[in-house]
Amino acid sequence: MQEEKQTNLMGTSEDSDDSGPRQQLWKNKSEELEKKFKTDLSQGLTNEEAERRLKENGKNELVSKKTSNWMLFFRQFNNSITYILAATAAVTLFLQHYPDSIVIGAVIIANALVGFFQEVSADNALNKIKELLVSECYVIRDGHKLELPSKQVVIGDVIHLEAGDAVPADLRLISADNMKIQESNLTGETDSVTKTEDAINVDGLPLAERTNMAFASTSVTNGSGVGIVVATGTETEIGHIQQDVVEVKSKATPLMQNLNKLGWALSIAIIAVAVILFILGAFLQVYSLPTLLIAVITMIVGSMPEGMPASVSVVLAMGTRKLTRKKAIVKTLPAVETLGAVNIVNTDKTGTLTKNEMTVTDIITANGRYTVSGVGYDATGQIQKEDGEKVEWRNSDELKWIIQIAGQTTDASFHQEEGQWVLTGEPTDGALTGLFHKFTGEAPVVEEIDSLPFDSAFRYSARLALLNNKKVLMVKGAPQTLFEKMQEHGSQVDKQNWLKKMEQLTKQGKRVVALGYQFASDETDEIISADIGDNFHLVGMVGIIDPPRQEVATSIRKLRYAGIKVKMITGDDPNTAMAIARQLKLADNVNAITGPELDKMSEEQLANEIDKYTVFARTTPSDKLKIVKAQQQRGNVVSMTGDGVNDAPALKQADIGVAMGIKGTDVAKSSADMVLTDDNFTTLLTAVKEGRHIFDNIRKTIRFLLPTSFAEGLIVVMSILLDQTMPLYPTQLLWINMVSALTIQFAFIFEPAEKGIMTRGPRKVNQGILNKTDVIEIAYVSLLISSLGMIAYNIMTKQGMSEVVGSTMTLNVIVFGKIFYLFNMRNNHPVFSRYFFQNKMAFYIIAILLVLQAGIIYLPFMQKIFHTTAPGWLAGWGVPILAGAIVLIVTEAVKYIHMYIYRLSLKKEQRSSR
Repeated sequence: MQEEKQTNLMGTSEDSDDSGPRQQLWKNKSEELEKKFKTDLSQGLTNEEAERRLKENGKNELVSKKTSNWMLFFRQFNNSITYILAATAAVTLFLQHYPDSIVIGAVIIANALVGFFQEVSADNALNKIKELLVSECYVIRDGHKLELPSKQVVIGDVIHLEAGDAVPADLRLISADNMKIQESNLTGETDSVTKTEDAINVDGLPLAERTNMAFASTSVTNGSGVGIVVATGTETEIGHIQQDVVEVKSKATPLMQNLNKLGWALSIAIIAVAVILFILGAFLQVYSLPTLLIAVITMIVGSMPEGMPASVSVVLAMGTRKLTRKKAIVKTLPAVETLGAVNIVNTDKTGTLTKNEMTVTDIITANGRYTVSGVGYDATGQIQKEDGEKVEWRNSDELKWIIQIAGQTTDASFHQEEGQWVLTGEPTDGALTGLFHKFTGEAPVVEEIDSLPFDSAFRYSARLALLNNKKVLMVKGAPQTLFEKMQEHGSQVDKQNWLKKMEQLTKQGKRVVALGYQFASDETDEIISADIGDNFHLVGMVGIIDPPRQEVATSIRKLRYAGIKVKMITGDDPNTAMAIARQLKLADNVNAITGPELDKMSEEQLANEIDKYTVFARTTPSDKLKIVKAQQQRGNVVSMTGDGVNDAPALKQADIGVAMGIKGTDVAKSSADMVLTDDNFTTLLTAVKEGRHIFDNIRKTIRFLLPTSFAEGLIVVMSILLDQTMPLYPTQLLWINMVSALTIQFAFIFEPAEKGIMTRGPRKVNQGILNKTDVIEIAYVSLLISSLGMIAYNIMTKQGMSEVVGSTMTLNVIVFGKIFYLFNMRNNHPVFSRYFFQNKMAFYIIAILLVLQAGIIYLPFMQKIFHTTAPGWLAGWGVPILAGAIVLIVTEAVKYIHMYIYRLSLKKEQRSSR
């Protein structure tokens, strides 16, 4: 019927037995598929029917709604930090302090540009996915094989595929001749998948195990096949990934959320105090209303830490520069700090935790079991017995045959790129070639007569070759298959013993390949499958696994010590994944769950159970997204690492997405917040440490800015309440803010990481940036500095000092209060310790500040602008230094008290743990 929609053609109508849009088409036989999709397996669709379906269902392409760049840019201004900055800029503009207005305006625009480029990057991820669909393909229409644009492919079309072709849409295969398809775009696993046309009567089959399906954006590496189009465009598996990326909403990082809350709280508090102060001042008639208004505005400007966003941005920028030098490129400034708050790191297995270099690790013969050392393609190695005794392989006929057959039956080869060995061929063949190369030091030389490629129907491959002037038929394949071939020819095989040994390897997640040979007569020039097994010598079996990276285990141990859980999310088999997880010690008790098991759980169930699992195996791209969301529901700050297209939605959803720079796809890198240029998991550990270091410095900067800013505002408040002349002029307060913003508050940028930064747990983002102790410290330090300024001013003016000299002195008291407080704030150690000169840049910054301060005091044009004068040494420098010393003594005394209380609590904990 003309009215039938795409859903009907896909078999998801009400009268269908299939469940959900991702139908279980792998269960249908060819004739059922032909009927379901109203097509002809031999003739294909008619051109008329194809045109009708194209109009009805749309083109086979991925589309995304494009937001204009101008809209993206202006959207960046809609946040609380920008509102606060804009209000501050307006006040400084009103006071005709144009330099402050320009600086704050520049900060607003800079923040908007950062957000703009972040969103443009997300759009780029969608465009990269669109580029994955192939442009041309071979379609059977009206009984003719035509080459058509893939956009014109419709559901029910019959597609012909050959080695080297890209799959244009999701297909259900009806014919597969020795066919293999590379599906790493969707599954993340590098092994090509052997395909078959046979129906698979299994419910909820994982994506990686749908061997009679072919998916858009994947490519045929071997053989040929024919398939019926079952989904096009956004209904394909790659289309679902694109939709997941679209639906993931960008959100503020934990740091920006905390800063937004702090910014709102500060601005509301300052404005509330200003309103109360104005009402009180007007009621008491302390000043005339215009003077009172200027005083209140001065208080707001003095109290508002407008330099905070700029300082935070600079700290973050410095952090990104450091990480870039350490091979981690951070694309957005706030993301660099997010790593410091992360408490879960989700990671792929293949290529991230492992080398993505399949390696022979075990050899089993009739006479013994051996282990093979050396990880990866370029490693040297040793063969050892189970007791650790080294074995010279040349002295063992069995081992010589194993290594020789491994080299003679493989089609894989290696070549060097940038000093690294790169595999050409299948990973399993690469492991066997690697075994031969590891012990002979050379590539195998094969005098081939005939060969039989691997076929999923037979599960073995064979090669007839000249070896020492004799014709030898060498075979590699599934152990059970070779047992059966031998038994067919009457050979006695201790099958149970071999299977027991094989099980030991499979339990460790290893792929097992049996190797054997038989001599052929001089007249034999071709391989006859029926002859394999006649006088066959089963030499042994090898265990193959993609081994863990040696450096990763140390990094995982350090991450766990830092309170961060490492989870593995992979499309691989659960046994293999758990074996790697145990080797790397991801957890004390490794528990695994598979994608199909996740699908049976509701969102609420998954969120409640998610923390129990360390390994997530047989996962689809949507599974990865569900896992990250469930972890975030539990209040976790989640990092996701990945390299494939299938990782894109989860990378974008995570609090910080980390993509691999070398092996990572453009889609993954566009979706991520950070890119590891060396593909090294250990770089993530460095990034976490730098993230914590950055947050420490941001927190120190804020803890320093707030009390010194509030001190300026408090001087105005005290002056109004005490009904006295204000010691500081508005321009002087603005000078303090401006000169601090350009100098002293940046001292913390260069403060090195404190000892033990990786032994404490991740920060709790819901507790904000400041704790109760910080609030108390901010209160007493601001009161201390402002009181010292007021006291010094009142005492000296009562003794006859002019108001302009007293004002200059008070200005210096505030500045020196900041300088001495800086030394207290730098770290948790006593000020006079071996850490005193650790941050040399702090001394250079202080020197610059003092030069600027000397300029405002002694330069005549500066004196006119800022109402200062050249005081004597006592008033200009002596009293301010004394006041600063008092600030340092008081704050250091409080630090000592805190250290003493901490040591007491630590001793108490140690006693209770005994």
